[in-house]
Amino acid sequence: MEKMKIMLVDDEERFLATTKKLLAKKGFDILTATSGSEALDILGTEKVHVVILDIKMPGMNGLETLRQIKKLYPIVEVIMLTGHATGETAVEVLKAGAIDYLMKPVDIDDLVQKAEEASEKRQRLEAKIRKGIKNHGTEAF
Repeated sequence: MEKMKIMLVDDEERFLATTKKLLAKKGFDILTATSGSEALDILGTEKVHVVILDIKMPGMNGLETLRQIKKLYPIVEVIMLTGHATGETAVEVLKAGAIDYLMKPVDIDDLVQKAEEASEKRQRLEAKIRKGIKNHGTEAF
């Protein structure tokens, strides 16, 4: 089975370094980006299973980045993180396609569990797509 590849996207360098180290110790392949545009560039060249994305970032914020990810790479699952939660924001990011929404500081075990759930959802979707192609031929897509 392929090792799960997670991309962390946050403008806080310390958070990225610490979280990357903790997730790598748990056996995940970790990429990092400090902005939404950098994350989109990486997604263009790397197969990423799950993106863990901060909402508040300078330039392209997390919500806009989420929308672009879902538009360009709809199979990539996204977990949103924020230190400034509101019910309104939670509803907005979930409507935009995030699989979940977590508060900072986030417990690493909770983050791992959510990432694993997101990866499983992606695997089910990929299997459904493969089955559809196999059953219907590529002309259906």
